[in-house]
Amino acid sequence: MNPSEYLRKLETTMLSDSLSHNLRLLDTIWNGSADLIVTKFCLGGISCAMLSCEGMVSSAMLSQMVLQPIHSIRQSFPDGDALLSHLSTHLILSADRKLLRNFAEISQSVSAGFVIFLADGASEALAAAVQGFLSRTITQPDGEQNIYGAKEGFTENLPTNLSLLRRRMKSPLLTMQMCTAGSVSRTSLCICYLQDRASKELVAAIRRRLEHLPLETILSSDYVRQFLEEDDCHLFHSVGTTERPDVLCSKLLEGRIAVLIDGTPFALVLPQLFWEMFQTLDDYNVPTAYATLIRLLKYAAFLAALLLPAVYLAIAVWHPELLNQTLLRILSDAEQNAPFSLAAELLGVLFMFEVVREAGIRLPKAVGGAVSIVGGLIIGDAAVNSGLVSTPVLTVAALSVTAGFVLPDLHSVMSLLRPILILAASACGLSGIAVLSVMVLLNLCAAEIYRFPVTAPFAPLKFSRLRDVFVRIGFRSLAQGNFHVSEVRQTHDTNHT
Repeated sequence: MNPSEYLRKLETTMLSDSLSHNLRLLDTIWNGSADLIVTKFCLGGISCAMLSCEGMVSSAMLSQMVLQPIHSIRQSFPDGDALLSHLSTHLILSADRKLLRNFAEISQSVSAGFVIFLADGASEALAAAVQGFLSRTITQPDGEQNIYGAKEGFTENLPTNLSLLRRRMKSPLLTMQMCTAGSVSRTSLCICYLQDRASKELVAAIRRRLEHLPLETILSSDYVRQFLEEDDCHLFHSVGTTERPDVLCSKLLEGRIAVLIDGTPFALVLPQLFWEMFQTLDDYNVPTAYATLIRLLKYAAFLAALLLPAVYLAIAVWHPELLNQTLLRILSDAEQNAPFSLAAELLGVLFMFEVVREAGIRLPKAVGGAVSIVGGLIIGDAAVNSGLVSTPVLTVAALSVTAGFVLPDLHSVMSLLRPILILAASACGLSGIAVLSVMVLLNLCAAEIYRFPVTAPFAPLKFSRLRDVFVRIGFRSLAQGNFHVSEVRQTHDTNHT
């Protein structure tokens, strides 16, 4: 039996009014799992059982909100329904209480940190929220460092992440809709948006996709991200990620929709525009002139990281007339004694850079620094001194890789396109680079998500919205015409019409 059929069977298996029968079924469903704690007791003349999951409940909350109130009961009850009704309305102080009627609800609730009360003679169970599992504290995200903004980042705990959003946006227009995905894991997801700004059709479409994910479990945000995107053939992501609640709030104000997933600190934001990968929160915390300079520097770094090795190869092999006499002599002397072709040298050096980078990420921090020193200094210096790699090739490759560090969100795309551009330059020179660049631009311009073009407002072109793409204008000018993502879709639909 597959997980979906098993879940449907649990949803149709209703609780009976026999406590012993219900406990036997639970023991069969959980297969005697060690973390399911079943406590039997008698309360008000009724046989009862309390279910909890080891490590998922807070002992202090359980004692103060549940155990102490029920210990004060001195009266008798005619049946289990009357006992559960009394517990729910008079004694148990948990803010989140609900009645459960089938075994699927019981299994999911007890796994989420609820304590479940079963009473003999009652065909329902009472669930009270007393979650208390350990989670990582709120810290600044490593992947989105900033200087002047807040130092808070999302954690793996979904309720904590929702509270970080609510603290910044206390408006009732902020809507949070819960759903579950994963036929085995039953992972909780939350769709966040502003009622007056987000498209209702877009919210409904996202919810349908999340509720019909063909996944057994969700271990990271990219499990969901790939199903929210329209096409797997596009090089650039149309669904963004962020670990910062302040960044996510700014996206919600623009009419975006966010998906937060329990167990991962990365929130999904859609739709994402390509130009937003070059923007950071610090751009809006520094003078406009400096922010514009930094933003233009990022665009230049992106082009250098992507094209510098291929352009160097094309000019050195196919178009040496573009170089002055001094530079041409330097390159000629450096490559004269190299045993490999220029393309092979570039591909080999870039391959080694990726190996060193991957090793530095995967190894423990205490060893990662040593790997960088050995790979970057010792091996690089030895390769140049031995004549295996020329100094200009190593310099160009190092400049390209270093420039790519400025845009970590585009690292995977740049690592994929660099060797392809080098091969195109080796085969056809600058013409090959131009043809491949046009193909990449066509792929980027064709990327859409729910009819939102990823390259807007540059393609389709809308001059009034270009003011915060390549330059950063002041807040007074921005306040006169706040950007709304629905305008992108309206422009796109108009052009199609």
